[in-house]
Amino acid sequence: MAEVNEKQEVEEKKQMDEKQERMWAMLCHIGIFAGFFIPFGNIIAPLVIWLTKKEESPLIEDQGKESLNFQISMTIYSLIAAVLTMIVIGFVLLAALAIFSIVMVIMAGVKANSGERYRYPLAIKFIK
Repeated sequence: MAEVNEKQEVEEKKQMDEKQERMWAMLCHIGIFAGFFIPFGNIIAPLVIWLTKKEESPLIEDQGKESLNFQISMTIYSLIAAVLTMIVIGFVLLAALAIFSIVMVIMAGVKANSGERYRYPLAIKFIK
């Protein structure tokens, strides 16, 4: 009987309350702003959150993967636009991608904080 109670306590500790769950899901998205201070921080921050918290919540697991897929996709799109700067159009594309990324991340963070699962447009599903 004592073993059952101990297992239940461990399971309850693993489960986080809904407010924390939504906060961590939001941080998976908003954490990409670390990329302004750390090279590849836009990928590292959501990756660390996702790897450490994915077992604790299905919402965090889903939103972490979604954020990572979007950031990897945006990195690829940015590299392509950087190559296209040789023919000038790349500058316009880089600016458009930056604005698009910031707006989408803020929208995703707000949705995740309200407990909704957000899906980014133009995200390639690398992590399923």
